[in-house]
Amino acid sequence: MAMRSEVGYADDVDMNVVEALRDARRRTLELALDLDDEQWSGPRLGIVNPMRWELGHVAWFQEHWALRHAHGRAPLRADGDSLYDSMRVAHDVRWDLPLPDRASTLAYMNDVLERTIAIETGDDYFRWLAVFHEDMHDEAFTYTRQTLAYPAPRFANATARKSAGPLPGDVDVPGGEYFLGAIEGHDPFVFDNEKWAHPVEVAPFRIARAPVTNAEFAAFVEANGYEDPKLWSDEGWRWRAAANAKMPVYWRHAQTSFEARRWNAWAPIAPHEPVIHVCSYEAEAWCRWAGRRLPSEAEWELAASTIDKRKFPWGNAGASDRANLDGAFGGPVDVATFPESDSAFGCRQMIGNVWEWTSTRFAPYPGFVVDPYREYSEPWFATPHMVLRGGCWATRARLLRNTWRNFYPPDRRDVLAGFRTCAVTQ
Repeated sequence: MAMRSEVGYADDVDMNVVEALRDARRRTLELALDLDDEQWSGPRLGIVNPMRWELGHVAWFQEHWALRHAHGRAPLRADGDSLYDSMRVAHDVRWDLPLPDRASTLAYMNDVLERTIAIETGDDYFRWLAVFHEDMHDEAFTYTRQTLAYPAPRFANATARKSAGPLPGDVDVPGGEYFLGAIEGHDPFVFDNEKWAHPVEVAPFRIARAPVTNAEFAAFVEANGYEDPKLWSDEGWRWRAAANAKMPVYWRHAQTSFEARRWNAWAPIAPHEPVIHVCSYEAEAWCRWAGRRLPSEAEWELAASTIDKRKFPWGNAGASDRANLDGAFGGPVDVATFPESDSAFGCRQMIGNVWEWTSTRFAPYPGFVVDPYREYSEPWFATPHMVLRGGCWATRARLLRNTWRNFYPPDRRDVLAGFRTCAVTQ
């Protein structure tokens, strides 16, 4: 039976911005300090930044918004804008800039952090913006280390998680009028692309309890799914041919199955962990092969939230120990892990473990108004980006809620993304 949502939930999150600023910086340094100067430069690739530039950019962004924009402070570096402003400095030239050396970069980062912490203000919007920006770059540092086959980061030496196995099957989600997006006034900080909750009609659907696993994706590879153009969209097939893709990007054939490279080492794929580092085109092709489909973002959010707009799949209280977040286990875990993360409908791990591709192209919600950080969302509406939901094992817990929208081009498979599927109705 169709239902109508009653929007509203209590926000019980007590966040301390100074603690968050320090915590974000600790994570940044965990991801950077063990690498040498050559690794801080890295190869010139279209999908990564030189780490030395990106570290300076994180500090510059914090200074630009929390000190200069919000409080009128003078620039700490006369050359900061010409070095670190990502909208002024083209990606390809970031390796060629006269960047400060290691010690000077770290000193600049610390100077900005301490000045930001010392601010006395009643409005912490721009300090939280700096926290969340750094959190997102920390996730980028994490998958950059994977892309470049660097050693596992320090936080990857994390708690071992026992095997939990697969979680097959679908759940039924009744349709109805659902309010898609964030509810105004119910979160202390919301990015502009989540604003604001608006009614959408969602037909009843069936969605998988868990993301697609390595074992399930391996069956598609073994069935020559990468060689069958009927399983791919025209755009996807062009991508597959250009990339010469024959399996997920960090996989290789082993004697009996497949191995995957994690950081700088190879190991057999974990059969019941979600497949990760697959792009939207690969997810779509697997769905056609399996007779399934990707959920729309409205379907995904409804399955996570319920018609009454839970903030998290399990309810309205935040709890990072209910999900694989913050790098706590150093990578994905089996899809049956964390039964305490189940949504009201029985979907597991909709927060954490792997980002999940949806079938929805990234676009503004009705009545979109750009926030002060104009470059966060607005430039990407006009380019092909797809919406992802739910966060991944490296995402910081404080960043996420059911309404959070991530977005990447459909050919990105270096990012920490997998997918969950829906049944195809006849």
